[in-house]
Amino acid sequence: MSDYSITKTRIFAGIWEGVVTTQGDAATAPDIEVSHLGEPVQSISLTERESEAGVWDLRIAIPPELLSDGVQVFLICDKASGEKLAAFTILTGELLEDDIRAETELLRAELDMLKRAFHRHCLETMQG
Repeated sequence: MSDYSITKTRIFAGIWEGVVTTQGDAATAPDIEVSHLGEPVQSISLTERESEAGVWDLRIAIPPELLSDGVQVFLICDKASGEKLAAFTILTGELLEDDIRAETELLRAELDMLKRAFHRHCLETMQG
Protein backbone atom coordinates (compact mmCIF):
# COMPACT_ATOMS: atom_id res chain seq x y z
CA MET A 1 0.00 0.00 0.00
CA SER A 2 1.25 3.45 -0.90
CA ASP A 3 2.19 5.98 1.76
CA TYR A 4 0.54 8.76 -0.26
CA SER A 5 -2.95 9.89 -1.22
CA ILE A 6 -4.11 12.42 -3.79
CA THR A 7 -7.03 14.83 -3.64
CA LYS A 8 -8.06 16.60 -6.84
CA THR A 9 -8.55 20.33 -6.52
CA ARG A 10 -9.43 21.38 -10.08
CA ILE A 11 -8.70 21.33 -13.80
CA PHE A 12 -7.95 24.81 -15.09
CA ALA A 13 -6.45 25.97 -18.40
CA GLY A 14 -5.52 22.42 -19.40
CA ILE A 15 -3.78 21.64 -16.11
CA TRP A 16 -5.02 19.03 -13.65
CA GLU A 17 -4.25 20.12 -10.08
CA GLY A 18 -4.28 18.13 -6.89
CA VAL A 19 -2.74 17.78 -3.44
CA VAL A 20 -0.54 14.84 -2.44
CA THR A 21 -0.39 14.02 1.26
CA THR A 22 1.58 11.41 3.13
CA GLN A 23 -0.32 8.70 4.99
CA GLY A 24 2.52 7.68 7.25
CA ASP A 25 6.04 8.71 8.12
CA ALA A 26 7.12 9.32 4.53
CA ALA A 27 9.03 12.59 4.50
CA THR A 28 10.39 12.35 0.98
CA ALA A 29 8.57 13.52 -2.11
CA PRO A 30 6.61 10.76 -3.81
CA ASP A 31 7.70 9.45 -7.20
CA ILE A 32 4.53 10.12 -9.17
CA GLU A 33 3.87 8.54 -12.56
CA VAL A 34 1.03 9.57 -14.87
CA SER A 35 -0.04 7.46 -17.83
CA HIS A 36 -2.54 7.61 -20.67
CA LEU A 37 -3.26 4.43 -22.63
CA GLY A 38 -0.24 2.84 -20.98
CA GLU A 39 2.14 5.58 -22.12
CA PRO A 40 3.78 8.00 -19.65
CA VAL A 41 2.74 11.64 -19.50
CA GLN A 42 5.83 13.78 -18.97
CA SER A 43 4.40 17.14 -17.94
CA ILE A 44 4.28 16.65 -14.15
CA SER A 45 5.17 19.22 -11.50
CA LEU A 46 5.39 18.35 -7.80
CA THR A 47 6.08 21.19 -5.34
CA GLU A 48 6.39 20.76 -1.59
CA ARG A 49 4.41 23.21 0.52
CA GLU A 50 6.69 25.16 2.81
CA SER A 51 3.94 25.70 5.37
CA GLU A 52 2.92 22.03 5.65
CA ALA A 53 5.24 19.06 6.07
CA GLY A 54 4.33 16.01 4.00
CA VAL A 55 2.10 17.94 1.58
CA TRP A 56 2.87 18.58 -2.10
CA ASP A 57 1.02 20.40 -4.87
CA LEU A 58 0.74 18.25 -8.00
CA ARG A 59 0.18 19.80 -11.44
CA ILE A 60 -0.23 17.77 -14.61
CA ALA A 61 -0.33 19.63 -17.91
CA ILE A 62 -2.70 17.68 -20.16
CA PRO A 63 -0.99 17.35 -23.56
CA PRO A 64 -3.40 18.58 -26.28
CA GLU A 65 -2.27 15.80 -28.62
CA LEU A 66 -3.81 13.24 -26.23
CA LEU A 67 -7.28 14.77 -26.50
CA SER A 68 -9.60 13.43 -29.14
CA ASP A 69 -13.23 12.37 -29.47
CA GLY A 70 -14.27 9.95 -26.79
CA VAL A 71 -13.13 9.16 -23.29
CA GLN A 72 -9.52 9.77 -22.26
CA VAL A 73 -8.41 8.23 -18.96
CA PHE A 74 -5.29 9.33 -17.09
CA LEU A 75 -3.91 7.20 -14.24
CA ILE A 76 -1.83 8.71 -11.46
CA CYS A 77 0.32 6.10 -9.70
CA ASP A 78 2.96 5.81 -7.02
CA LYS A 79 5.92 4.71 -9.13
CA ALA A 80 7.62 2.96 -6.20
CA SER A 81 4.69 0.69 -5.34
CA GLY A 82 2.86 0.77 -8.68
CA GLU A 83 -0.35 1.53 -6.80
CA LYS A 84 -3.00 3.75 -8.39
CA LEU A 85 -3.43 6.90 -6.31
CA ALA A 86 -5.99 8.67 -8.50
CA ALA A 87 -7.40 8.88 -12.01
CA PHE A 88 -9.15 11.48 -14.06
CA THR A 89 -11.26 11.20 -17.17
CA ILE A 90 -11.78 13.71 -19.94
CA LEU A 91 -14.75 13.32 -22.27
CA THR A 92 -14.67 15.18 -25.57
CA GLY A 93 -16.81 15.17 -28.68
CA GLU A 94 -20.39 13.98 -28.79
CA LEU A 95 -22.27 13.81 -25.51
CA LEU A 96 -22.75 10.28 -24.27
CA GLU A 97 -26.21 9.20 -23.26
CA ASP A 98 -24.66 7.07 -20.59
CA ASP A 99 -21.24 7.36 -18.96
CA ILE A 100 -20.76 3.58 -18.97
CA ARG A 101 -18.08 4.11 -21.61
CA ALA A 102 -16.09 6.24 -19.19
CA GLU A 103 -16.30 3.53 -16.55
CA THR A 104 -15.29 0.87 -19.08
CA GLU A 105 -12.26 2.89 -20.17
CA LEU A 106 -11.22 3.38 -16.53
CA LEU A 107 -11.57 -0.34 -15.86
CA ARG A 108 -9.49 -1.16 -18.95
CA ALA A 109 -6.75 1.23 -17.87
CA GLU A 110 -6.71 -0.21 -14.35
CA LEU A 111 -6.66 -3.77 -15.73
CA ASP A 112 -3.67 -2.90 -17.92
CA MET A 113 -1.89 -1.48 -14.88
CA LEU A 114 -2.64 -4.66 -12.88
CA LYS A 115 -1.39 -6.86 -15.71
CA ARG A 116 1.91 -4.97 -15.83
CA ALA A 117 2.29 -5.22 -12.05
CA PHE A 118 1.50 -8.96 -12.13
CA HIS A 119 4.02 -9.60 -14.91
CA ARG A 120 6.64 -7.59 -13.03
CA HIS A 121 5.90 -9.60 -9.86
CA CYS A 122 6.21 -12.91 -11.76
CA LEU A 123 9.55 -11.87 -13.24
CA GLU A 124 10.87 -10.80 -9.83
CA THR A 125 9.70 -14.08 -8.29
CA MET A 126 11.35 -16.15 -11.01
CA GLN A 127 14.63 -14.20 -10.70
CA GLY A 128 14.64 -14.24 -6.89
